[in-house]
Amino acid sequence: MPAKVYTDKDADLSVFKDKTIAVLGYGSQGHAHALNLKDSGVNVIIGLYKGSKSAAVAKKQGFKVYLTAEAVKRADVIMVALPDMVQADVYEQDIAPNLTKGKTLLFSHGLAVHFDLIKLPEDVDCIMVAPKGPGHMVRRLYQEGKGMPALIAVQQNKSRKAKKNALAWAKGIGSTRAGVLQTTFKEETETDLFGEQAVLCGGASALVQAGFETLVEAGYQPEMAYFECLHELKLICDLMYESGIAGMRFSISETAKYGDITRGPRVINARTKAEMKKILKEVQSGKFTREWVKEYKGGLKNYNKLLKAGEKHQIEKTGSRLRSMMPWMAKKNIKGVAASY
Repeated sequence: MPAKVYTDKDADLSVFKDKTIAVLGYGSQGHAHALNLKDSGVNVIIGLYKGSKSAAVAKKQGFKVYLTAEAVKRADVIMVALPDMVQADVYEQDIAPNLTKGKTLLFSHGLAVHFDLIKLPEDVDCIMVAPKGPGHMVRRLYQEGKGMPALIAVQQNKSRKAKKNALAWAKGIGSTRAGVLQTTFKEETETDLFGEQAVLCGGASALVQAGFETLVEAGYQPEMAYFECLHELKLICDLMYESGIAGMRFSISETAKYGDITRGPRVINARTKAEMKKILKEVQSGKFTREWVKEYKGGLKNYNKLLKAGEKHQIEKTGSRLRSMMPWMAKKNIKGVAASY
């Protein structure tokens, strides 16, 4: 049975009347949620750590800015829009001591809650509103009168109004204009981590690098390898994004289509799927999260080593030179830019 899709008629923004909403963090998701809610008539304040460079930006955009602990004290609903590995420390230091009975905690990703990096008190609500796109698109679509589809979830429902609050928040950021689906913290967290690791980031980047290496090692020019294994990937991804896999196949040549359906399963085969199942089990058991927390607290040594190795790969040098020849492409030098919160 298809999941119920919630729209504007299912959500009531008046539940936030006379309420104060705090968004902790002013990065990609934080700024979009805050601005959209403010434009929807909700009273929003921003909570940031002392010395945050985002404070001046938030003030300029019309918000009252407080230190994190003070923002939690003043708010009825608190969005934790902080990086996963920062959330637990900020929660212990600034959020938990000021989280009084009846307040609501809201997340846009469930990792810290689902894997118990954060211990929730029993007398608060805990909900999730997770737009299925980056913050700048959440903001842009709202301004265009549209909305980004989103997921909602309820982890704790002490007030018996948690779902109403989640739907109201989704409406405030514009997501009910497009459609909202209900999930759980468990389902969102585990599918999100698996997708990132096995397909979207880990799987895709490893596949591209392996294809590039295979052609270069066979004596082909790296420029040709780059075009065939990375550059043209966007065309295929866009076709799948717009029309699904079947739609993509309808749009490519018969030769490409035959190669797709006969050779693709030789690359992504039973062994690949078995490894994917191992990755999923590592996510479900918490093994990945424990490993990531240990790596983060240990100073990110292996993390940085692996990233630097990737940056030195021949595909990066080749791609940088070829992209400089493409005047139609927006140039983005994002290396080393950290997310602001």
